[in-house]
Amino acid sequence: MTTGELVGKTFVVTGPNTGIGRATVEALAKRGASRIVLCARSRERTQPVIDALHSAGADSEIVFVPLDLADLSAVRHAAERILELDCAIDALINNAGIAGIRGQTKDGFELTFGTNHLGHFLLTEELLPLVRRAPRGRIVIVSSRGHYRARGIDWDALTEPTRSFSAMPEYFVSKLANVLHAKVLARRLADSSVTTYSLHPGGVASDIYQRRLGAFAVLLRPFLITNQEGARTQLRCATEPDLAGESGLYYHDERPKTPSALALDERLQDELFERSQQWIRSQ
Repeated sequence: MTTGELVGKTFVVTGPNTGIGRATVEALAKRGASRIVLCARSRERTQPVIDALHSAGADSEIVFVPLDLADLSAVRHAAERILELDCAIDALINNAGIAGIRGQTKDGFELTFGTNHLGHFLLTEELLPLVRRAPRGRIVIVSSRGHYRARGIDWDALTEPTRSFSAMPEYFVSKLANVLHAKVLARRLADSSVTTYSLHPGGVASDIYQRRLGAFAVLLRPFLITNQEGARTQLRCATEPDLAGESGLYYHDERPKTPSALALDERLQDELFERSQQWIRSQ
């Protein structure tokens, strides 16, 4: 059963095969979204979600697009596939992310930063023409309250393998980059109908917690929220009409919240944007 409130709208969601990404696409389908584009690395791992949507009677057109955010050439191929749909994107939801994983992307960037920020940065730049075509296009970037723990950005470290043992300092930097990205986009798109949002979904009982904590994750479960609860803030940012006049704000618990001082630094916002532009152009 669908409510029909999102009929005629198209949504693009990264990381839809698990966690709050899956909860997000299920909610969009239930509310009658006409088209939902699922962007994930594995068709096999995403197929159960597609099957569940069809089994639930979703009227949405479900489109799968392979996307590996740690490979900029793969991001470009994914964007090309979406551009071929030739439809306005009402909301691009940059939901996918990793935490606590060490390494380096195919293009030589620190793995967490390359996945959580740079891959999404390129995808956003490529799809922006379709977002601009929507009457009220939105770009929703899933960050984390972990961004408050970032002490700055070491630009040299972003083009090297993960330095820390836990990879969590790198995660905090990537989440800071998410907020910075939403902020600078809001300023750069101020003369358009496109609005941007970053957010902390809450402490969600997701796969990220399970991977990081292993058997100890069960001890935290009573203190965590469900994936459906965790998806509420990004769904609000992506769909609620009363937010259409706002842009660049950071959300937590479905309400605006002041981000870190670093996230509000316009010089840092601009430097990240300019460096990200240079990086994606050099690959």
